[in-house]
Amino acid sequence: MADKEPQQPEELPIVLVHRLPSFKIPSDPSFRDQLRSQFHMLDPHESPEPYDSFLARHAPFIRVLMTIGPSPISAEFLERLPVLELIVATSAGLNHIDLPACWRRGIVVTNASLAFAEDVADCAVGLLIDVLRRISAADRFVRGRLWPVKENYPLGFKLDGKRVGIVGLGSIGSEVAKRLLAFGCTIAYTSRNKKQSVSFPFYANVRDLAANSDVLVLCCALTKETYHMINKDVMVALGKDGVIINVGRGSLINEKELVQCLVGGEMGGAGLDVYENEPNVPKELFGLDNVVLSPHCAVMTPESFEALEQLIVVNLKAFFSNKPLVSVVSNE
Repeated sequence: MADKEPQQPEELPIVLVHRLPSFKIPSDPSFRDQLRSQFHMLDPHESPEPYDSFLARHAPFIRVLMTIGPSPISAEFLERLPVLELIVATSAGLNHIDLPACWRRGIVVTNASLAFAEDVADCAVGLLIDVLRRISAADRFVRGRLWPVKENYPLGFKLDGKRVGIVGLGSIGSEVAKRLLAFGCTIAYTSRNKKQSVSFPFYANVRDLAANSDVLVLCCALTKETYHMINKDVMVALGKDGVIINVGRGSLINEKELVQCLVGGEMGGAGLDVYENEPNVPKELFGLDNVVLSPHCAVMTPESFEALEQLIVVNLKAFFSNKPLVSVVSNE
């Protein structure tokens, strides 16, 4: 009897890794091993071949791209990938991706908002409590040994009963709403479209939302339409006691006008995790006790990154198995 020919191993499905040279695939070795055991991960920056020729040689076979961090994806770049069907983004914000170009091509995009939503919402609520109750300022007051000298620390403000306007009621905004309802806040929102599944009052524009809120929490994506959507007009509508919390993107706010309103006492305070020109923060904010600053770290927990890794694998496996994807970015 003739010997059977050895069975060839099945080829792994191809995934292009799109990243800036300074960005790496998340460093957890078990995650990298999991990816490489199930998918053929093509990383041009790990090849000695020039980037352009590497991409041109593999482009006819690339149906899926995994983008690391804020690596730009332009319409011109997409033209180089004629059979691309799916982009798996590892960030919640997508202002680095030309979404209209993706949708014109029928390319599906998923993001990390589902993985990051709970921890970003926790951060947003933490910033709000800190601003209202002056916790960070109180910490500086005690460490600066001012308590024995000044004795009385300024009053803070109650969270219960505050009217909170959420800008962007997606995965993150919905988690913010859930948490603040438990604190006794009332919730309203603005979004691209009114959501039939929620009963919160809807405002078609952010100025009207601000005029009917004590607090604005920014959770939406940065697009051409949302760039500088929070301007002086909106801040004045929010009022002298109004508070802005931003866990979205820095350029949602006209930062120069925000500084002017805060320094001039036209607003009650702000809690900021993101800025227009990171890592540079306006120096005028450093001396304001009604402003709480954090270094774009709302997602920075091990739980968030573990959830992101699971989400990436789930979506890659789902795509190649013709199963439904999760955390899909809507084009509505």
